[in-house]
Amino acid sequence: MGALHILWKLQLILCFTQFGKYYVSASDSVCDSVCDIKTKWRVDCYPETVPSVEQNCESRGCCYKPVMGNDNVPWCYYPSNYASYSLSKISNTSYGYTGLLNIQSPSPKHYGKEISWLSLDVIFERKDRLHFRLRDANNSRYEVPISTPIVKKAADYPFMYDLKLEHDKFGIIIKRKSSGTVLFNSTIAPLIYFDQFLQISTSLPSTNVYGLGERHEDLLIDTNWKRLKFWARDQPPHENANLYGDHPLYIAVEDDGNAHGVFLLNSNAKEIELQPAPALTWRMVGGIMDFYVLLGPTPEMVVQQYTSIVGKPFLPPYWSLGFHLCRWGYESSNNTWDIVKKMRAASIPQDVQWNDIDYMSKYLDFTYDPVAFDTLPNLVSDLHQNNQHYVMIIDPGISDTQSSGSYSAYDDGIATNIFINDSRTLKPIEGVVWPGKTVFPDFTHPAIDVYWEKQLRMYHSKVPFDGVWIDMNEPSNFVHGSTSSCPNNLYENPPYVPHVNGHSLADRTLCSSSKHFKYYHYDVHSLTGLFEMKATSKALINIRKKRPFIISRSTFPSAGLYGGHWSGDIVSTWHDLKQSIASLVNFNMFGVPLVGADICGFGGDTTEELCIRWMQLGSFYPFSRNHNALTSSGQAPVDFSQETQDIMRKTLNLRYSLLPYLYSLFFSAHATGGTVAKALFFEFPLDKIALKIDTQFMWGNALLISPVLEEKASSVRAYFPKGNWYYLTGVFGKPIKTEGEWINIDAPLSNIPLHIRGGCIIPSQYPAITTAESRRNPLSLLVAPDEFGIAKGELYWDDGDSLDTLESNLFMHVLFTLKDNKLTSHVVSALRDEELVLSKVTVLNVHTPITAVYVNNIRETFQIGEFNILQFGCSLNLSKSFHIKWQ
Repeated sequence: MGALHILWKLQLILCFTQFGKYYVSASDSVCDSVCDIKTKWRVDCYPETVPSVEQNCESRGCCYKPVMGNDNVPWCYYPSNYASYSLSKISNTSYGYTGLLNIQSPSPKHYGKEISWLSLDVIFERKDRLHFRLRDANNSRYEVPISTPIVKKAADYPFMYDLKLEHDKFGIIIKRKSSGTVLFNSTIAPLIYFDQFLQISTSLPSTNVYGLGERHEDLLIDTNWKRLKFWARDQPPHENANLYGDHPLYIAVEDDGNAHGVFLLNSNAKEIELQPAPALTWRMVGGIMDFYVLLGPTPEMVVQQYTSIVGKPFLPPYWSLGFHLCRWGYESSNNTWDIVKKMRAASIPQDVQWNDIDYMSKYLDFTYDPVAFDTLPNLVSDLHQNNQHYVMIIDPGISDTQSSGSYSAYDDGIATNIFINDSRTLKPIEGVVWPGKTVFPDFTHPAIDVYWEKQLRMYHSKVPFDGVWIDMNEPSNFVHGSTSSCPNNLYENPPYVPHVNGHSLADRTLCSSSKHFKYYHYDVHSLTGLFEMKATSKALINIRKKRPFIISRSTFPSAGLYGGHWSGDIVSTWHDLKQSIASLVNFNMFGVPLVGADICGFGGDTTEELCIRWMQLGSFYPFSRNHNALTSSGQAPVDFSQETQDIMRKTLNLRYSLLPYLYSLFFSAHATGGTVAKALFFEFPLDKIALKIDTQFMWGNALLISPVLEEKASSVRAYFPKGNWYYLTGVFGKPIKTEGEWINIDAPLSNIPLHIRGGCIIPSQYPAITTAESRRNPLSLLVAPDEFGIAKGELYWDDGDSLDTLESNLFMHVLFTLKDNKLTSHVVSALRDEELVLSKVTVLNVHTPITAVYVNNIRETFQIGEFNILQFGCSLNLSKSFHIKWQ
């Protein structure tokens, strides 16, 4: 027995209780004090599942105490006197504090090499944002290579937070200054910092915790011993799985309605364990501890503070907000073209046609099948002539089995050494994807932009696509690690593997020891999708000289800078219909507002009813695309009966009429870093019912969407938070005044319940079958007064496709205000060369008897309808301020 183990055995004795035995230090009284920890506060000292917990618990110096009938509660947990780090030195800096931590006494080496000395940086970046890092004091370690703010000088006082550092047993405690609420408290468990196992815990101020993705689960995270895993994976979405993306941000709503966020910038494999204290524990297998605490105090402000770190969302082209149609299995360009023609003939709105991998020749990127898809260039030309657009799929796996000189994507990659290498041979590591044996571009390589743009540019010269769909970029691999297996080393078999699906970091992907230009795959695996998005965005900008449009399956913080996301291979079930709402709300929290799910489901066969309800919901996804799998039956709108086509046309027309409002929301997200689609609690954080709702959501602060999510249902039990609401669909304009109430809303198969919130003004436009045609139509305003007769709204408008319109001031931005029976506009910025006309105004719930309406002092005719709806026509150039009053 080694000296270190003897030391630990001397510190431990076996204690017996009525619950069983557990290991602690010294005596019964000490047993009571150091192991007498309430069950809900136990922090797991043995997160592995095998081998035997009891024996390993003893060797780790932890308490062992079974809880019969509840295997989720840790039986092995840290005693209160577990050795940790002490803060031995602290100094003031221009940005905050720097400190030095050292381990109080060595821990058992069950996780390999322990880091004895840590450096602490505390950076007061903004009054609402605190940043702290814990790193190896003596050796450099991998850090995530994305751009974040470099702050060299502390923000000016006063801060929204108070900070306390515990010295003897290091801990960091952060409180909200205004309320005293503890937002972060790491003293609840020891800090653990090994080379390949890092762990830190914190208490939570409430159980209202959201975010932490990518997940296919309820919006509100279960804090009853819930473990979440983070490691990008080709994994069809289901509960309790690590999916395509890695987003280690949570937002918590405190009991008083204030909200805060905590973001861990770490791309290694990791997991979070939530417990009912409430508290959570982060475990990472590499990198550093790099935390940001965001003070809100509203959920929307938390997201804005988060995107101030990782980057604000890009402004999508206007056409990309139209309806997209795709399937895997068109089989030919002519079949694809036929669907487009049928959609036009049926007058069903469609802006974008897509192709899945069946368009390729032998599944080779940057090619198209010269036989089955011989007319693809003609199809794309026809789309462009009809103001429509084309998007195709690209996978990161590049075939390495084509004859020399015949496939530039491979030949150019070899010439520039652009591929990820096998660490044993320093030659491209080989996997298997759709074309067979493949190699993989290293999107962290400094030459990747030139290589990637060349391949896309050559293909664009043949097929002038408008956007790119990047799939399989976790990266996915159909064999474990590589075609020649993986080496046996600490990258492949680290001392601890988070409970990821497949039980191995190389499962369905590359060997973790694979060598990138500067990094190991172990560190940058989950960044593949992000860096491919970045390279693709740069290439599209250079090729098309217009705004890029990119949809990616795998994402990481900063993805919203470059594109959007769809939720992957969901199936045609009512369950996945419902779960899609939480997904789109979560990604808005993650700074990726252009998000949606495959309408009607990807896998399996839909039903006519399910597809109708999904088209109704999907018409309000920020990114709206119908897509399904090779073996599934057709589910385009024109694949159904005339009655169903009529319903789908109606719901898409509703979307298209609201695109000026949706586009304005994207402008706001781009300018401020906020959300487009959001959960109800974002607007109503004090409403205890709203905190739990994930069957409804909102566009901005104005539009409440309450879809039908159950089979054969003809009504929706919808929740209306406190305030005034008005029917937008169904009985138009009917008012609802509530203190917070569940209401049954009629929802026949032809209708999705939509309601506008009192206090809001929504711009709209008469719809057409493409956004280009819709944009030529005059605009309308829908005004919904609150209980005081006040309402506000805004409109952002530009040409919809040019680069940097905001930065170049090539846009219109108009603010609308209703007060005292006066509707006015304030032009923040006006268009120089385009006249946008307002032709109609609708004001809901006008109580005052109306005798006259004046538009810029000119009397106009008007109508008063049911529910006191005031309507009148006008012809106003929105580039000029107006004032409208009635009396």
